[in-house]
Amino acid sequence: MSDDPSDAYAPQPHRARHPAAPPAWAATEEHLPERITRPSTPGHHRDLRILRRAYRRQRRVATFTVLAYFTAFLILSVRAPSFMTKPVTGGLSTGMVLGLVQLPVTWLAIVLFEYTASRYVDPLARRMRQRTALLAEREPGQ
Repeated sequence: MSDDPSDAYAPQPHRARHPAAPPAWAATEEHLPERITRPSTPGHHRDLRILRRAYRRQRRVATFTVLAYFTAFLILSVRAPSFMTKPVTGGLSTGMVLGLVQLPVTWLAIVLFEYTASRYVDPLARRMRQRTALLAEREPGQ
């Protein structure tokens, strides 16, 4: 191969494929690795989708709870400065009180996240882990 850059675009010689070898796109079961040819358990992929969906829902609820409150606080700060500067009690303005409430709202989101994890997501993950362990015990040669 020369150092001339135009050689990169020169036509390449055609490589003859062995007639007995199947084309790459037509892989048969004997040409696939063992992990692909093993039959998957019925419902295994469905369980993964359910677990993923539960975890995604859990994350979204907790995140949107905090973000919605913080966004409302920011919008009030920009759009309603007279409301945010009104004194509430003891020299604290409405904006300060709403800003201090952000911390309990964040804690609430964390508690909600932990509750939904222990109630919905963890049992699904535990069940899948047990099922996988049982299947691993049943497979010969492992």
